[in-house]
Amino acid sequence: MITLVGIKIGMTRIFDKKNFSFPVTLIKIYDNIIVNINSKNNINNIEITINKKNKKKVKKSLLGIFKKSKVKPGIGGIWSIPYIKKIHNKIGQLINLNIFKNIKYVDVTGISKGKGFSGTIKRWNFKSQDKSHGNSLSHRVPGSIGQNQTPGRVFKGKKMSGHLGNVKVTIQNLKIIKIYFKKRILLIKGCIPGYNNSFVFIKSSIKKS
Repeated sequence: MITLVGIKIGMTRIFDKKNFSFPVTLIKIYDNIIVNINSKNNINNIEITINKKNKKKVKKSLLGIFKKSKVKPGIGGIWSIPYIKKIHNKIGQLINLNIFKNIKYVDVTGISKGKGFSGTIKRWNFKSQDKSHGNSLSHRVPGSIGQNQTPGRVFKGKKMSGHLGNVKVTIQNLKIIKIYFKKRILLIKGCIPGYNNSFVFIKSSIKKS
């Protein structure tokens, strides 16, 4: 599974030949630099970073890893991705957008926007109660959540109010519309998880090879 780390720029729309518009997401992809290769003891992955950064702005816990590999520190830290023999050759190698030349569909993983504490209607898409006469202050409440004396408790996993967003989300089978190699920008049809300027993982699609 070919993987690159990029930065979400934002969304816009483009028009096709028939003047139909559809939404696209712009992803900036700097050169991914290999920091470490783990291909022993049935562990097949590599550690990468992107772009270059001032040493003073890098966490001390990561500086040691960069010193060992003799790679200049990158922004965002270090990520682990699957190791592929044909693509990943040595430490310090630069991986760019060219590996997506012959790929039409991708899976994108990112951290969704955090929405804080949310009610059941927003969090689980519940239907609200009647807004006619007779319903007093119960328009957006979840209703009953338990049973009678037996079992006399609320089951685990009940859909209730709570924290919404700020979790890892993967959207599959997104179509690549266009690749601007000079500008290092990837155009993907539709939306992807995360806020602008957040890091995302772009992987070759599993279901649509």
